[in-house]
Amino acid sequence: MENSASSEAFVRFEGVQKSYDGKLLVVKDLNIDIPRGEFLTMLGPSGSGKTTSLMMLAGFETATHGNIYLDGHSINNVAPHKRGIGMVFQNYALFPHMTVAENLAFPLQVRNMGKSDIEERVKRALDMVELGNFGDRRPAQLSGGQQQRVAVARALVFEPELILMDEPLGALDKNLREQMQYEIKHIHERLGVTVVYVTHDQSEALTMSNRIAVFNDGVIQQLAPPTELYEKPINSFVAQFIGENNKLSGTLQSTQDGLCTIRLPTGEEVTALDINTAGIDKESTLSLRPERVFLEPVQGQCDNVFNGKVEEVIYLGDHKRVRMNVCGHDDFIVKVPNSTDNKGLEVGGITPIGWSSNDCRALDPA
Repeated sequence: MENSASSEAFVRFEGVQKSYDGKLLVVKDLNIDIPRGEFLTMLGPSGSGKTTSLMMLAGFETATHGNIYLDGHSINNVAPHKRGIGMVFQNYALFPHMTVAENLAFPLQVRNMGKSDIEERVKRALDMVELGNFGDRRPAQLSGGQQQRVAVARALVFEPELILMDEPLGALDKNLREQMQYEIKHIHERLGVTVVYVTHDQSEALTMSNRIAVFNDGVIQQLAPPTELYEKPINSFVAQFIGENNKLSGTLQSTQDGLCTIRLPTGEEVTALDINTAGIDKESTLSLRPERVFLEPVQGQCDNVFNGKVEEVIYLGDHKRVRMNVCGHDDFIVKVPNSTDNKGLEVGGITPIGWSSNDCRALDPA
């Protein structure tokens, strides 16, 4: 039976589960609403369930339990080619024996569109990805980035309202991948089409998405805009998976007014935001971003101040990545902008460091 509330979301997963063997669930009770025009990324490590979820939406996999709705209608029993969804894969899946224009015309021909309509749409799609003069070339005559743009154009050519992308930039080199991230983001902004994007690359997800669903072990751990996901992870997995993160473990001593005190095994006490702790004397993991740590903090700047021993300094152009021994942890990272005067950064040197309790989050045990 269709859920009347499903019309509020353009795409809806409702209690969706997937098992291949009848025992192990690779997707567990997935509930997610995607509004029309959103760019949503499913992010997670290999085997986390993100690609299986995308393939169920595409129709290449069948949900073991639950319903998937598109524009208010259940599509569980609709064949993939009748869902009107554009797809872009990592391997481009272009026909090598066809020209670029013929590749783009193919999805229109199978929809029995007229010849002049096809020519007009192919031209428009090629212009959209800035390949207007490449229609007569074959895929083998194009660079990897050009082939990927053709694959994007082919997904757009029949003007679907929903486009699914599965690791589409995985085969490209770093510079080209970053360039394509911006191109796909700008195409999305121009067209207002709904995009569901799968990747294991967290910087790609942060760059492109309106919201990110972080998957692990078949479950969405957190669903939020990129800034919130990075600044306010709700558990240890998200804190570790999104961006670089300092992780200190200890036991909860006390809580008051949204803050808590965590005692580390070495005896030091850290004040942090009480986000996801289990109770007094229970284990907790502290999450702290390297760029939120100050070297030689001025008085009153930080309410957590300790001495750190410099173990390694790596020059990275715009900043230095300093690995320190802090509170018994020798892999504590501080990112220091290169505009800062860092006199005390010799390896082996001891320097005071500090951070605000508002930048440190007490979470579940990692």
